[in-house]
Amino acid sequence: MEGSSFRQISFFNSAVGKNITFVRPAYFKIVGFIGIPNMHYYYVFLFFVFFVSVLGNTTVMALIYLDHNLRSGKYVAIFNLAFVDLLGNTALVPKALNLVALCYDRLIAILYPLHYQVRVTPKIMLSIVAFIWLFVLTCVLIALGLLTRLSFCDSVVINSFYCDHGPMYRLACNDQTPNLVHGNLLIALILWVPLIIIVSSYVCIGHTLAKISTAHERIKAFKTCTAHLSLVAIYFIPVLTVYNMRANIHPNARIINLSMTTVFPPMLNPIIYVLQTQEIRKKNILLKTVLYGFEHLRF
Repeated sequence: MEGSSFRQISFFNSAVGKNITFVRPAYFKIVGFIGIPNMHYYYVFLFFVFFVSVLGNTTVMALIYLDHNLRSGKYVAIFNLAFVDLLGNTALVPKALNLVALCYDRLIAILYPLHYQVRVTPKIMLSIVAFIWLFVLTCVLIALGLLTRLSFCDSVVINSFYCDHGPMYRLACNDQTPNLVHGNLLIALILWVPLIIIVSSYVCIGHTLAKISTAHERIKAFKTCTAHLSLVAIYFIPVLTVYNMRANIHPNARIINLSMTTVFPPMLNPIIYVLQTQEIRKKNILLKTVLYGFEHLRF
């Protein structure tokens, strides 16, 4: 099959100027983790992380769904975050936008505590989440449309562990400018804009906390943000490293870094939120059993 694909490419190269305009190979070869030393240890680690991620996110979703007391706007966002984590969503649903939804919750809780019940309702949070999904699906469809205009007359080997848009369009032998513009625009809209919104929100939160009279009250209020800040750091640091050093980073390092970004935050998200959210910690025996296991996993 591989030989057939490259025969198509050779045929294209010998037929330039005729009616053939595009070469669309029968398949693409995803490199994955091939050629990276000692990967069998990493596979064991990935399996462990995947198992904990599925267990944790399923538990959080089940608790929020079954307990009618956890139907506030905040838990709509947490349920959505657990859902997209369970899907293994990093390649399809940018998590940065879901973190913005949770940032909105903390911002209103601290800046406008008396208006929290009015401004962070399930309906409002569902609207935010629905907009996020619509925006992301639109971005994905545009990326797919732009890929269909490319001709792959050289290589069909993608240096990633999934059909990543960047490594894929760079294989094309015709004009890649629209894909490059779209890719850079997505990095700005899905990474930098959410990060700027989150940082700006915490500047406002910090300014508000500075007005609180006692240090004890400031620390108590800031503790409500620690779970969200942990998720922001876990997600943004490795992702921004990859996308801002993409020209200088080794393909193997990029693959490892992206795979960690894909599987590690989904494992930590439910642990962080379960261990730091009092409303969830107070729930049933099943949760206490899961918490016991999570608390020992941390060590």
